[in-house]
Amino acid sequence: MDNKMQETTPPRFEPFGWQQWPDHFWHSYQFRRGLGETQEGGGAISECFQVASRMMPGDDESWFAEWERVAKRNVERGDAAAQAGHRRTAMNCWLRAANYFRMAEFWLQPEDPRRLATFTLCEQASHKHLGFLDIPGEVIEIPYENGTTLPAYFVRSPHGGAKQPVLVSFGGLDSYKDELWFMTGRGALQRGFSILLVDGPGQGGALRRHGLVSRFDYEVPVGRCVDWLLARGDIDPDRIALSGSSLGGYYSARAASCDHRIAACISHGAIWNIQQRYSTRGEDHGLAMHMKWVFGADSMKEVVSRAAPFKLEGVLSQMRCPYLILHGGHDTLGVEDAKMVFEYARSNGVDVTLRVTDTEETGAEHCQHDNPTLGQELMLDWLCDRFGMCPSA
Repeated sequence: MDNKMQETTPPRFEPFGWQQWPDHFWHSYQFRRGLGETQEGGGAISECFQVASRMMPGDDESWFAEWERVAKRNVERGDAAAQAGHRRTAMNCWLRAANYFRMAEFWLQPEDPRRLATFTLCEQASHKHLGFLDIPGEVIEIPYENGTTLPAYFVRSPHGGAKQPVLVSFGGLDSYKDELWFMTGRGALQRGFSILLVDGPGQGGALRRHGLVSRFDYEVPVGRCVDWLLARGDIDPDRIALSGSSLGGYYSARAASCDHRIAACISHGAIWNIQQRYSTRGEDHGLAMHMKWVFGADSMKEVVSRAAPFKLEGVLSQMRCPYLILHGGHDTLGVEDAKMVFEYARSNGVDVTLRVTDTEETGAEHCQHDNPTLGQELMLDWLCDRFGMCPSA
């Protein structure tokens, strides 16, 4: 019997957003993520549901084939629009294509040659979009360690003046620079911030091309990014903000606690102790493949062992800058970590704000994947207030 015929649970709306395939939780989670990003230019609602209608629920190969198909269609349409002089249409198509390629590669195994090839197509689409911005974005490589680099995009805001505040943004376990446009980047540019969207160790091109796995002392890669920014003459060195989404919520908090050149910090999803969080996850966990890849481990047992130093206790107390924790009230990973991080920071004198989104306002999913626009509004408005920027921005 066809897999589609075996489905018995119809789609439904949950407190954390749209659940396309209730019998396939993690595939539904990833679909919800892509669906939410349509409102930030990362897709079209009709195309997303067209993809969903054509794939076999829960089937990784079907997932890849259908997202790849719509991604290639958008690249072709974007290229044709550019050739015809329709700049904005071309940009829109390329931006959708970049996110569709990101979706397509998600469930491919790390050693599958299609993984890097599809990731490269994602980057190529992003590069085309960046090149057509009013202030063209820069595709850069930040010097890192042992001759390796951290792939990144730097974009200046058309609204920020000569020396702009800048938001340095990192993803988490499975997000990377190209997706950060929909999670933090677009909202920052709208408000006068330059943006630096980075693939750190364990992410995007740093992992796929250089084999750089994650590290607990994320102040090292963040510090390389700050060094790179300070060598420029077009950013305000006193207004460098840092955000990290999902696992990046640990990275940003750790880095800002150790590198006091950071003037404001955001944990877009908070994590208190990664080893503790991962301790009950086995080989059958929906994201086990990603966790092993990102931590450079052969088993979940090894992941747990490697995660031992990934904790904020004894570190977060050193933070000197304002700190925002934004967390979904029905986060797939729970809310307790956010509360623990908040209470620890507050008890140690950190200027910390906790904002938990609820079902009624939406955005209650992990990292506001069901409504990323709301997430950006909450984070960037907080940052504008902290940096004393014009309320009308």
